[in-house]
Parts: sequence; C-alpha cells; structure tokens
Amino acid sequence: MAAHTIPYQIDSADTFTKRLIGLTNKRKPISEEGMWFDQCKSIHMFFMKFPIDVLFLDNERKVVKSVAGLKPWRVVPAVPQAVSTLELPEGTIKQMNINQGDYVSF
Repeated sequence: MAAHTIPYQIDSADTFTKRLIGLTNKRKPISEEGMWFDQCKSIHMFFMKFPIDVLFLDNERKVVKSVAGLKPWRVVPAVPQAVSTLELPEGTIKQMNINQGDYVSF
C-alpha cells in the first residue's frame, strides 16, 4: 500500500448542479484538475468529450477500484465498497502508479 497526494486542483461536486454537470461542460481534456463526488458508487460518461481516469474510494480514501482511460459514453456499474469517486485527467493512474489498496489525499 502506498499513499499518494493528487497534485491537481480538485473541485468538490457538492451541489446538485455540480453533480449533474460534472465535467461534461469541459470541451478539452482536463490536465491539472479533477472532480470529487462524495456519496457516489458509480459513474456514467454520457455527454463527455474525452476520456478520464477514475478512482473509487472508501471512507478512508483507499482505492477500492480504478478505471484508467474511461471513454465517453461508457458506464461503470456500482462499486459496493466505494463511498466516493475521484475523476482525474487520463493517464494519472499510470503516471502516479496508483493501485487498488493505495490511499489518496487531495
């Protein structure tokens, strides 16, 4: 197990509107930013314009599942152990060598 500090600006999807829109309003791939969704066990990529990396986290921010390069118009079904999701620029998981069981902070 390793601990990783995400070096990006992370926006919290803490309102209904932010949760509804997420990253769909971005026209170009994100590079040094991400979005955290608390109380979220699954995601969809409907209306997204670029792929992203996604971390599913438990209540201690331990990675319980990761999905690298999730493409637009895909769905990740509910991950029972997850309590939140962290959406990051494509390539972050590989670049930072984030694995299941690792902890993240942001």
